[in-house]
Amino acid sequence: MFAVMKTGGKQYKVQSGDILRVEKLAADAGEKVQFNEILMLGGDTVVVGAPMVDGAAVQAEVVDQIKGEKVINFVKRRRKHSSKRTKGHRQKLTLVRVTEILATGADKTGIKAAIGSGSVAGVAVAAAAPKKAAAPKAEAAATASGADDLKLLSGVGPALEKKLIEAGVTSFAQIAAWTDADVEEFGEKLSFKGRIEREGWIEQAKELASK
Repeated sequence: MFAVMKTGGKQYKVQSGDILRVEKLAADAGEKVQFNEILMLGGDTVVVGAPMVDGAAVQAEVVDQIKGEKVINFVKRRRKHSSKRTKGHRQKLTLVRVTEILATGADKTGIKAAIGSGSVAGVAVAAAAPKKAAAPKAEAAATASGADDLKLLSGVGPALEKKLIEAGVTSFAQIAAWTDADVEEFGEKLSFKGRIEREGWIEQAKELASK
């Protein structure tokens, strides 16, 4: 029996015993996790989801937290104040071993959903609900406290500004103080990996914060 599952924006065809490298999960080595976004089950009978297969899941054991191969990113800005920068990046990944494929009963196993990989099933849905309710309050609080106009940053429109405010980023000074770890964290959290470096947000934020 095999399954086609979705995690971290990617699809994987898996069987029991397979070892996979997936986008970083919020789990320690030795923990069991459950992937609930199953697109298809195969075997004696093929079941195709619409878009997901109800009640199906893939259970796995976390082997280790690892990093992918280094990727070199070169950025050059051809402007009045030109600049160029070379930066290396290693994507954080989680190594998992598939232990079981369930055709039904995923909601009764008691094993936590694979969170931090883009999964919105099970526990992830419960965790996301309070955040959605709190988002308007966070935005209103930021506006009331005189937050900076983040739309002055290159590539930032109203929608992206809203995401930043919901993540607690309300001023140019905060962005100007970001470390490489912060850039990586916000790039993953807000699903715009690479944009911060490409647009030169930190340099722009430093200039805007000094005005």
